[in-house]
Amino acid sequence: MLNDEQRRAWQPVASSTDLVARHVFAGAIWGQELALWRADDGHVNAWENRCLHRGVRLTIGVNLGSELMCQYHGWRYANRTAGCTYIPAHPADAPARTICNRVYPAVERHGLVWAALEGTVEGAALPELPMDGLVLRPVPVDVPPAEVEAALAAEFGRDRVRWLVQPVDAGRSIIRGVLAEQPAEPLPVLRRWSARLGRLRDRLEALPRPPVAPIPPELHRVDPALAGLPEPGPAGTSLRLRVARKWPVAEDVTAFRLAPLAGELPAFQPGAHIDVALPNGLTRQYSLTNGPDDTAAWVIGVKREPAGLGGSTCLHDAVREGDVLAVSPPRNNFPLRRDGLLTLFIAGGIGLTPLLAMARTLHLARLPYHFHAFARSVAHLPFVDVLDGLGDAVERHIGLDPAATTAKLEAIIGTQGEKHELYVCGPTPFLDAARAIAAAKGWPDTAVHFEYFKNERPRDASNAFEVALARSALTLDVAPGQSIVEAVAAHGIHIPTSCAQGACGTCRVGVIEGAIDHQDVHLTPSEKARGDCLMACVSRAAAGRLVLDL
Repeated sequence: MLNDEQRRAWQPVASSTDLVARHVFAGAIWGQELALWRADDGHVNAWENRCLHRGVRLTIGVNLGSELMCQYHGWRYANRTAGCTYIPAHPADAPARTICNRVYPAVERHGLVWAALEGTVEGAALPELPMDGLVLRPVPVDVPPAEVEAALAAEFGRDRVRWLVQPVDAGRSIIRGVLAEQPAEPLPVLRRWSARLGRLRDRLEALPRPPVAPIPPELHRVDPALAGLPEPGPAGTSLRLRVARKWPVAEDVTAFRLAPLAGELPAFQPGAHIDVALPNGLTRQYSLTNGPDDTAAWVIGVKREPAGLGGSTCLHDAVREGDVLAVSPPRNNFPLRRDGLLTLFIAGGIGLTPLLAMARTLHLARLPYHFHAFARSVAHLPFVDVLDGLGDAVERHIGLDPAATTAKLEAIIGTQGEKHELYVCGPTPFLDAARAIAAAKGWPDTAVHFEYFKNERPRDASNAFEVALARSALTLDVAPGQSIVEAVAAHGIHIPTSCAQGACGTCRVGVIEGAIDHQDVHLTPSEKARGDCLMACVSRAAAGRLVLDL
């Protein structure tokens, strides 16, 4: 059994040169296998060497630069957090936030990569090593670490070389050393030390000793039943993020880069959004524009809405760089499929933000897509620099009136091709027009994906009705002007909500029995026709009584 000191101590697990680009390196500490990989942004990851699905070693996975993909069933895990970002068997669902691999503390210093089994003490120092020394070739030894340390001290001392022993297991070690100075001709020096350490290894392994039982690994597992479930509801604005940068990206559109005060941000998938608690007391939802290659901070784009309730105005006028905002973990009711033969993105104005994250994801994966961005003028087109980075896949449509916009949408959408997917986001009239054109041209609901920023359609909450909660064995009344969310909350039952307008999909609830008056803009026509779910913040009973899966 390992003690706390052993679990928290920094151990060398690789040379910096072992972590080459787009490669995964196998390391180990005290019987725990590690998958070590360097992302394209330079971040060094040390994870448990198991895919959470079937336990396949991630060291035979594919380093995509921003994600690590298991070879077996294609599960993908995000740089820094090891949160699952995509499950091919469930391409239309965002993986639950609970699907997250174990991440070990890791740092890179003195030409070596160091890791620990548990969080090290804040500010814990690494061993003192020569800053510009020569890192010797590692030599594995089938001998307990304590014996190796004693033998190194007796054989060589520490005058010219700083010796380090990596405890691979109870009976296995790796000798690592750093020479005090960088020689003019390093290759002969490396060969000489490799030979000397090889002879020491042979002598140590030849000594008789009782067998040593290996240390059993600690495997982190996730319930497989969670794999196909959507993300859990919001956990409130539990994160504290600093405004690292604030800058204009278009006329009346400002971008904010939100960085963690400490540690890493939770993993997210393209299409995800966050709740931001504002200094004026309002909470608003904003899509993340980041691609999977940018996980160190979150970027949102906020359009000033002078006729709104003050959320965008507060961010534009009151929030400054350096301010700290309360933010929710990301959740995704607008996930990206990556299994289409062609993906078509159509963005109207600020509706570009969630689609930008999706396009960046496909661009990195070299998957085929077309991106159509509509704006009133060149000055009103947000994130032009990011669009420029997507190259010829982007086509801009500037200054079109409503009739010309509709004509252009007719030309763009066309008849659905084999395994073509359509993603649309923008103002309500723009979105409605695109969806109507797609439906008229035979696109099935399952291939048309959309997200409304708000529900502008008239809603009627004047009727009273009864809801029976099947799992809670409770029947209650919903009064005129009262939502299902409010009615059940009065009886201690919480339904997660976000927009409270029937636009975001957070408050989706299963319906077992009853006719539904759908008043949301989130569900597709076919989903509404099935009658097996509703948006509890706005939808009501069409007649008398509903039985809900609550």
